[in-house]
Amino acid sequence: MKGDIDQGRIGRPPDNMKVLLSEGSHESEGIVIKKIEMRQYVERKDAHLGDYSLLTVMLETNKGTVEMKYDEGFRGQNALESAATNLMQYVGLASLINRALIELQQQ
Repeated sequence: MKGDIDQGRIGRPPDNMKVLLSEGSHESEGIVIKKIEMRQYVERKDAHLGDYSLLTVMLETNKGTVEMKYDEGFRGQNALESAATNLMQYVGLASLINRALIELQQQ
């Protein structure tokens, strides 16, 4: 799997995930986006700040799979849902797809 994250941080199943697109057929520059997931990896817990989460986005395409960092930090109890909603409501999804295409082309 390609991406911009140290594999040691995501070398295990995510603690939580949300499918943003499945069975898709979005095509850009000859690359078909099949599936998009947002994933949450809880890396540590703090008694006052809560969970420290690494949020990633995984894109499965006809040219390979890429997992990229979306956000990280102490983001509260609903970090995954909040980030996924934010991504889907604005121009974020198109920007994310463009970023993934660049990542796939560079590898």
